[in-house]
Amino acid sequence: MGKGPLSGVKVVEFAGIGPGPFCGMLLSDMGADVVRIDRKGGGGGSKYEVGARGRRSIAMNLKKPEAVEACLKLIEGADILQEGFRPGVMERLGLGPDVCLKRNPKLVYGRMTGWGQTGPLAKAAGHDINYISITGALHAIGRPNEKPVPPLNLVGDFGGGALYLALGMVSALISARTTGNGQVVDCAMTDGSASLMSMFFGFTASGMWKPEHGTNLLDGGAHFYDTYETSDGKWISIGSIEPQFYALLRDKAGLTDSLWDAQMDQSKWPEMKTKIEAVFKTKTRDEWCTLMEGTDICFAPVLAMDEAMDHPHNKERQTIVEIDGVKQPNVAPRFSGTPSEIQGPPPSVGEHNETALGDWGFSADEVKALKSAEAI
Repeated sequence: MGKGPLSGVKVVEFAGIGPGPFCGMLLSDMGADVVRIDRKGGGGGSKYEVGARGRRSIAMNLKKPEAVEACLKLIEGADILQEGFRPGVMERLGLGPDVCLKRNPKLVYGRMTGWGQTGPLAKAAGHDINYISITGALHAIGRPNEKPVPPLNLVGDFGGGALYLALGMVSALISARTTGNGQVVDCAMTDGSASLMSMFFGFTASGMWKPEHGTNLLDGGAHFYDTYETSDGKWISIGSIEPQFYALLRDKAGLTDSLWDAQMDQSKWPEMKTKIEAVFKTKTRDEWCTLMEGTDICFAPVLAMDEAMDHPHNKERQTIVEIDGVKQPNVAPRFSGTPSEIQGPPPSVGEHNETALGDWGFSADEVKALKSAEAI
């Protein structure tokens, strides 16, 4: 069992892909005892599945009533259930919220989908790119007069999905421990990605934000908030928004012409952008780092993932660690009194059938019976 702030919290996670495992990883990193229910005979278990680290795997055949009953017994002793199937799947398995909450009234039943449990799109297939499309998030990202650019699957799957589910389930857990009543947490990536856009909806309503992407303060439209290529074909990032930071940028980059006085004149941004691009191409990335990194310019080199581990700041904080030859992010956030830790590598499917079931209250005879019924 982990030592983090969720030590003692028991989680039953139904195996999925992408945001589901990532949410389970966060809970595990913070100390929760996460048991993953895998499909019997399913694949997986590679050390490269970083999001699957730190939990134990029980492989079950949920077409067998014995397996469903075993799941319900696990759920009776759990604080949290986490699933990411399409609406109705858990109900068809006999593991829907009504059944589970009847067996465990304090249970937090976390459900993560793209579209949510209700709505006209609820039963349609989709991926991150689709979920962030209908909330305004994807439209806001891109260069002027070019198509929107998918921000990996960070905004829908991981930001709007996994993080909101984790927060929602932990919040519901606090409520359950106060009131004695569990509840369902309906986490939709559409809802989460819309929530992440809160500031930009406010900017738009106030007239501060134009609908054309790549023309605004924080989307690369401003010459002082963008990425720039250096003479060696690498990249740097500048975020000199505040006047004092912008003044320092001007000083270090030699931007002495009166043109640069009009920092917030958007009509001059395209001209300034062209000129500052030429300035940054006069030095290598490392030369600009020597000149600007660690100052209040708001500067950083744009590092590839294989470079990030070697950056001095990341090295000192151990932001990225190597486990079994795999570079991966360390735990986040940091806790002063109950430090989190990576609890272990990704499990192979069914690796902990006996040990996890035993630790969760199953007798040796019960485990043997499940094997005889081919439920595990």
